Amino acid sequence: MEIVAYGVLADEEPLLHDAFGKALGDRHELRCLRLFLNRDTAPTAAGHEVVLSSVNDTLDAEVLRALAQGGTRMIAQRATGYNNIDLTAAEEFGLTVARVSYYSPYSVAEFAWALALAVDRRIVRAAHRTREFDFRLDGLMGRDLRGRTAGVVGTGKIGAAFARIAHGFGMRLLGWDVAENPDCLALGMEYVERERLFAEADLVSLHVPLLEDTHHLVDARALAVMKDDAILVNSSRGGLVDTDALLETLRAGRLSGVGLDVYEEEAGVFFLDKSLEVMTDERLARLMTFNNVLVTSHQAYFTRDAVGEIAATTVANIADYFAGRTGDNTLVRPPTA
Repeated sequence: MEIVAYGVLADEEPLLHDAFGKALGDRHELRCLRLFLNRDTAPTAAGHEVVLSSVNDTLDAEVLRALAQGGTRMIAQRATGYNNIDLTAAEEFGLTVARVSYYSPYSVAEFAWALALAVDRRIVRAAHRTREFDFRLDGLMGRDLRGRTAGVVGTGKIGAAFARIAHGFGMRLLGWDVAENPDCLALGMEYVERERLFAEADLVSLHVPLLEDTHHLVDARALAVMKDDAILVNSSRGGLVDTDALLETLRAGRLSGVGLDVYEEEAGVFFLDKSLEVMTDERLARLMTFNNVLVTSHQAYFTRDAVGEIAATTVANIADYFAGRTGDNTLVRPPTA
């Protein structure tokens, strides 16, 4: 049987083939496609019982119906997040859906810190200058983070890893989550109300999933109470931040720096080469005009360690499907389960 994977990146493909070959290679073949799965490309999945999806695929009711009609029975999401999948529709159409519930939290936590330090110390601007042999320091002054306050919004595995690094910097820790993490408490973290965290933190880093309750968690009200010289980092999901409110805040000259690895309208833009096109997303284009804003293309997870784990777990989810097993990674169980 041929299994097809969508939205596969060049550096990801060998790791995916390696994991597939070790577990399923003697029984099935893997076909990797660069194109993303959406209403236009869904017909290409016809005849494939198992489809591997990426976080930037669009798996709404229309696409899921087309997949089911084409013979697809199982969707293996190569990511932790699944807000791009209509789970209700998947169940209606009899589709099994699984995800990767865990991979290296350090990949994202370390990258979030890379963003924080880059905007604090103006590293990108400095690098552009020195490439042109401009070695002035004007406008490059940052600040020590030791002794300042880090606000960690979401203290699961990734948030806890971020907090441990902050603790190593000698920062005071504030946390907000639905449940307190003992590992974070052991670091001296104080759990507070969300408004207080935004008001007191010098650095705010987001590590919560995108749910109905967390959509636009960082809105105009939250931004209004943040310090004028605070740093905001989002390496989780773009929809956590109200982009319009963020643009208004930046236009007012507030916030020392913003590091964004995700963007709420990133689908159809991130992971693609748009350099020869006119950028029609005006909000994204305007974000790029601020010299204290650093935008990267959803790459926080993109380490050999994390992608290798994602590939291995995805293949294990497929093996479970063929064996009739379900587990913690299963989001929608097969109709007979």
